[in-house]
Amino acid sequence: MKSLALLRSIRMRLIGPLQIRSFQPDFIPADPKSKPKRYKLPASYDPYGPRPPPSDKIIQLAEKIAALPPEERMQIGPTLRERLRHPKMQSISVEGVDLGSRGGAGGGAGKVEEKVEKTAFDIKLEKFDAASKIKVIKEVRAFTSLGLKEAKDMVEKVPVVIKQGVTKEEANEIIEKIKAVGGVAVME
Repeated sequence: MKSLALLRSIRMRLIGPLQIRSFQPDFIPADPKSKPKRYKLPASYDPYGPRPPPSDKIIQLAEKIAALPPEERMQIGPTLRERLRHPKMQSISVEGVDLGSRGGAGGGAGKVEEKVEKTAFDIKLEKFDAASKIKVIKEVRAFTSLGLKEAKDMVEKVPVVIKQGVTKEEANEIIEKIKAVGGVAVME
């Protein structure tokens, strides 16, 4: 008991007494009848601060550029990039996006789009003979990692994609094997 009291007294000397603070308002309460302050906000926020207005030379140059026909305006960017030795920007893939309907900048460029050859194909089982259903299920199990029940369910949902993202050679081999057991498959 004495040792416990001794420890408490040592602890109080090292740490100090607990600080207790009763509620004391640190601010002067506002007058409830006063109106809130209205701050004037800028129309647009510029993190770099106000900028000086452009010089007369820049304004004249901008007017000359705006007066040019569209074909010549399109040549300004590449010419300036070459003249100022800026690195060429990497093109962003816009595959599947219709720029014409959005009014994209490249709409009137006159570039000929190259057709990209497809490298990955999907195999779709379209139909099979009812007598050869078991053989088709076994063949589907052979080139997919499905169990018997999953393969059976897949074959019964004809037409169905049975394998995706295969090369052309693999796809042709699989189609031939399915055709040999009495099924009809196509490559998409």
